[in-house]
Amino acid sequence: MGGAVSAGEDNDELIDNLKEAHYIRSGLVERAFRAIDRADYYLEEYRDNAYKDLAWRHGNIHLSAPCIYSEVMEALDLQPGLSFLNLGSGTGYLSTMVGLILGSYGVNHGVELHADVIEYAYQKLDLFIKTSDSFDKFEFCEPSFVVGNCLEIPPDSRKYDRVYCGAGVQREHENYMRNLLKVGGILVLPLEEKLTRITRTGQNTWDTKKIIAVSFAPLVQPRHDSSGKVKAVPLPLFEVRTLQDLARLSIRHTLRTTCGMSECRIKNHGAPFTGARAMHRYGPRLKRLRLYRRRDDSLVLRDSAIPSLMDYSSHKAAEEEEEEEEELEQLCCKRGDYKLEDDDGEEGQRRDEGDEAGRAEAPPEPPVNLLRERILGLPLPEPLKMYLLYYREK
Repeated sequence: MGGAVSAGEDNDELIDNLKEAHYIRSGLVERAFRAIDRADYYLEEYRDNAYKDLAWRHGNIHLSAPCIYSEVMEALDLQPGLSFLNLGSGTGYLSTMVGLILGSYGVNHGVELHADVIEYAYQKLDLFIKTSDSFDKFEFCEPSFVVGNCLEIPPDSRKYDRVYCGAGVQREHENYMRNLLKVGGILVLPLEEKLTRITRTGQNTWDTKKIIAVSFAPLVQPRHDSSGKVKAVPLPLFEVRTLQDLARLSIRHTLRTTCGMSECRIKNHGAPFTGARAMHRYGPRLKRLRLYRRRDDSLVLRDSAIPSLMDYSSHKAAEEEEEEEEELEQLCCKRGDYKLEDDDGEEGQRRDEGDEAGRAEAPPEPPVNLLRERILGLPLPEPLKMYLLYYREK
């Protein structure tokens, strides 16, 4: 199933194609898809096919086509703090993307028929937490998986806000799936060759919408034991977080927020200087600005899309702006974002052109993991730093 969009050279190009074809329509879903490289869930010898819009299967390991996962993510209408149940959780690829949206205080459970696939899913989850910079950019709801047939879940089990079934559902099992939902919840499943969204609008009322035609392998029917009874599959526990874990989440959230603000300020030339208030008031600057000092100590502003905003009426204001730009220079030059220079005529222009050419030839530097760098720079014992990093090793 799949083949609706062109193959990509990498994960970002695949997502671009899915957006262009309107399979990915919301920024929240796009961000989750870009955060996780689909190829990471393939076996090494099959990674070349990861960015094709096709399903992949090897033994019990299975991934649906990207266009299908896109429609599922959009249909689920995920929000932070919700509870999610993935029936046929497979490699954990979908559950991990869902966890990026649910956030630290959501619930993310999965039921998978094959024990070897769950082992594979936990390996991929551990790799994501330990090696992916995306883990530090999101509040993450870590998925938890159990082995079993999803048709053997006890009827009195806890209900969920969102449920997805990754296998074809026969009409006789539709009500069984519906009853896994809370009132107001959404169920997405392949029902009679159609990907279907069912919303529980009341205790006994439902709203059903067909999305696209699909082809899924059917659900495996429950097995009966020697006594003729079906073995019940207990869902993962709803565990209460410890105070220690809550403290870690709070610290990481605070550091992530401050890191994000700092990065945004630097990228928008909004490091701590007073002129940023004018930029905020009148909108973002459209081009980077440079200040050049004349010999009479007056200032000339070049390359600005909004020069009128910086036309100060007094010499004092100009001096303050000069000091603030110097502070900005020290901060931004460390990041290599841009460089401020004195106007030395043709020599200064040649130097600037040489810098631009050097940057064009130099390979791009890998992005900095600001949260990780901030934690490692804290005046804390190493074991505590490792705890805040979830014991990551890079």
